[in-house]
Amino acid sequence: MSADDPLTATVGRLVGQVGHWTPPRWAASSVSGVPRGDAVHELIQWLADRCADAEGRPRLPVPRLDNDLALPDQLRVVAADLARFGGPALVDEAAEMVKAVRGQL
Repeated sequence: MSADDPLTATVGRLVGQVGHWTPPRWAASSVSGVPRGDAVHELIQWLADRCADAEGRPRLPVPRLDNDLALPDQLRVVAADLARFGGPALVDEAAEMVKAVRGQL
């Protein structure tokens, strides 16, 4: 994952926004009414599915950990994989998805 690609930059902004959140803040509702932790986990799953497709491997569920404080790290790891294996169009699409979720939080 390069600091120059749009996905890395957008993920960095999202992690900067949520990285200090406490469990109650993660549990609060997003604009869509879904708890913020669930919204970010759904984003992580979306990214993981696109990465699996790009790598030609089966899609697998991303574990939903007990502590939402791990979500920023999960997001970074999955986004790094997608930035590495996805083509430019997919990376751009993923950056837009991250930006959209960030706007809902």
